[in-house]
Amino acid sequence: MSRARQPSRRTVLAVAVAAAVTGTAAPAAAGTRPAADTDDPGQAPGRPIDYHAWTTYRDWRCGTAQGARAVPGRRPGVVIGAPAGRTDYTDPHTGTTATWEYATWTSPEHRLTVPATEAVASWNADTPDGTWLQVELHGTYSDGTETPWYVMGRWAAGDQDIKRTSVDGQTDGKSTVWTDTFAVDDASTGLRLTSYRLRLTLYRRPGTRLTPTVWRLGAMGSDIPDRFTVPASTPGLAQELAVPRYSQEIHKGQYPEYDNGGEAWCSPTSSQMIIEYWGGRLTPEQLSWVDPSYADPQVCHAARSTYDHQYQGCGNWPFNAAYAATFEGLQGVVTRLASLTDLETLIAAGIPAITSQSFRKEELTGAGYGTSGHLMTVIGFTAEGDVIAGDPASPDDDAVRRVYKRREWENIWLRTKRYNASGKVVSGTGGVCYLYFPAHPTPHQRKALAAVGVY
Repeated sequence: MSRARQPSRRTVLAVAVAAAVTGTAAPAAAGTRPAADTDDPGQAPGRPIDYHAWTTYRDWRCGTAQGARAVPGRRPGVVIGAPAGRTDYTDPHTGTTATWEYATWTSPEHRLTVPATEAVASWNADTPDGTWLQVELHGTYSDGTETPWYVMGRWAAGDQDIKRTSVDGQTDGKSTVWTDTFAVDDASTGLRLTSYRLRLTLYRRPGTRLTPTVWRLGAMGSDIPDRFTVPASTPGLAQELAVPRYSQEIHKGQYPEYDNGGEAWCSPTSSQMIIEYWGGRLTPEQLSWVDPSYADPQVCHAARSTYDHQYQGCGNWPFNAAYAATFEGLQGVVTRLASLTDLETLIAAGIPAITSQSFRKEELTGAGYGTSGHLMTVIGFTAEGDVIAGDPASPDDDAVRRVYKRREWENIWLRTKRYNASGKVVSGTGGVCYLYFPAHPTPHQRKALAAVGVY
């Protein structure tokens, strides 16, 4: 679960929620909703979520490159070609300054099908030792002004070259980046993000031929209706996927340098469950740093591999998706879903999800705890339509499988506003989820992903 000493990103975002507590967010100004990209498969009409990504050789060729080049193949990507130059980077978490060669790739402008109050970038990449990458977002508002270039993450799969990090203190007075989430400061004004570009900067040690390879770069923009409750859905599926079960609680106190140990590792523990469902395995060499007396050492490795040194936690959403994609044959994205029907569509295609929710103890029967932010896996539905979850906040691995009441679960996951234990209005997670799926989905999987807006 989220750390008790620090509010979740969604709790921080409640500043905007509080400004609109007496009513729903105002719509964007008339005439500000742009058309979708002509080559974009598009989102379902009326869907308040727009996930868009660059993944194909054509996509990478359409971007603006300075020192980067597109590479074709079964999994096309972008790499360093002839570096654009050199730069010094001082790691804020070690104080070490090093010189790096770099190249950049900037996406075409993506015009959002739904002008957004929030946006989250995510990426899939290989970063060999001696390389790393930075992702930035630049957008246009509905009033015609532009954002600065916001850093959405500095990332490497390992932690020997740089310390993986988000960047605090980024704001222009209209929007702010909260760890991994771009958010309009006051959604009640009607201001929205109408388009954006993403920029990759790829780094390597000077004088080498090393390079990161990025296969997927995208972002989810959303304008979720402001609400304490969501409409009830009708059950439509009874199915359960055979997902491994891991408890975060058995790691309590282990490796406290990664967010005080396992009690806060809900996100990487959930990620590891789904990674292994798809066949991802860590080698003995990769796990050799873990104390051999610890059970489920892969969970410790997942925590180390997702840890954000600025956030001081393992719950950075795109860092978890990027970690999943370090396993051969896997992709990972951060998006939002609109309903439990979306989850049923995915489960029917064999795709489990990792969902983010917050709730008081009495709001989720059988959980036995309350939380300001917690990740768990959704692995199926009972014949009655109730949610079958892999909840890492369980005393041991055997207790991880839980069944939660459908109506309670969909409300704590999909709402954007809630009352905390003190009676204060704070934010809900609005349907956030991580989706991990094969790099080459089956036709059934591809259709299910497209149905929830992921291409």
